[in-house]
Amino acid sequence: MTARAADRARYDRATAHLDAPLAIVDLDAFDANAEDMRRRAGGKPIRVASKSVRCRALLERVLAKDGFAGLMSFTLAESLWLARSGFDDVLLAYPSADHAGFAELAGDPKLAAAVTVMIDDPAQLRLIDAARNGGREVVRVCLELDTSLKLLGGRVRVGARRSPLHSPAQVADMARAVARQPGFRLVGIMAYEGHIAGVGDSVTGRPLRSRAVRLMQATARRELAGRRAEVVRAVRAVAPDLEFVNGGGTGSVQFTAAEDAVTEIGAGSGLYVPRLFDNYTSFSGRPAALFAQPVVRRPGVGVVTVLGGGYPASGVAGPDRLPVPYLPEGLRYDPQEGPGEVQTPLLGSPADDLLLGDKVWFRHAKAGELCERFDALHLIEGDTVTATVPTYRGEGHTFL
Repeated sequence: MTARAADRARYDRATAHLDAPLAIVDLDAFDANAEDMRRRAGGKPIRVASKSVRCRALLERVLAKDGFAGLMSFTLAESLWLARSGFDDVLLAYPSADHAGFAELAGDPKLAAAVTVMIDDPAQLRLIDAARNGGREVVRVCLELDTSLKLLGGRVRVGARRSPLHSPAQVADMARAVARQPGFRLVGIMAYEGHIAGVGDSVTGRPLRSRAVRLMQATARRELAGRRAEVVRAVRAVAPDLEFVNGGGTGSVQFTAAEDAVTEIGAGSGLYVPRLFDNYTSFSGRPAALFAQPVVRRPGVGVVTVLGGGYPASGVAGPDRLPVPYLPEGLRYDPQEGPGEVQTPLLGSPADDLLLGDKVWFRHAKAGELCERFDALHLIEGDTVTATVPTYRGEGHTFL
């Protein structure tokens, strides 16, 4: 029996009393992935990206482990909810225009002490001030550095379009703008190198592309390491009490941790290891989060139909954004239909061994987005469900 076949047998036994659709997290795999991330971080703390987990119980589990400290959230409403729930170090990783949320933040000393908000433009400071509604608490802010690699005098750009702050001088100017504005305190710098951390460098069947990605990433790492160090020096000249410099992602943990200027790593997807993380030479993990759909039809030889399954991930639309049938091994989509909103035909010889009601296990393309489809995660240890915990959705929250 292959390792994957053994996992399927465990998952089927553990959930035999549960009807699909359902979602699971294999805690043995989750914990092993956390340990691998901690090892790669080389002693620097990992701030957990909440959008990649979207389950309070699992956020609490990983933060209880050595090597993990603090959360990186994705909306202000989520940040405030997490702070009210007892998480005392929440970095909002994206700018916000949530006026009501800023009023609540500025009016509550506990929230103001726990939550740090992201800015990259003086206009964001003015927006926050206009939203205070009488609140006088000092708002903790973090500056985001644009990590993109610019070539040929800026005519070629590699990397996400995020912050407008690219040069050390631009970031230092923004730091001075914060220092001049009463009611704010600059506490951190964040730089997410998505073109390094979030792009696989070993794509099956595409050796030339994979080689080009590795070359790009090596070039980008060298350029960013030098520029990030200059940015930190420039900002510390303005704000010597800077508390943290955050960088990295699941795919670049060990590279980012090697930079002296970086004090902590941001990562989260590596806990679940969705399918987009299968194509990396820098690390390998164990799939920990899966969902199951039930067989509801047997249209013919070599074909079964499961309920639903059309859960595409965000990003540029394409086959790599689709979930994949994972267990039993050997199933594939009908190219004329793909995964459907209500039903999904699956082709392959394993279909002939599946009965009505049997579970087919899928892996989502990205990490936490799976939790937007399910209100609970069944936590499996060995071949037993040891707990069932709510996702954000199960607690009544869909922040985006």
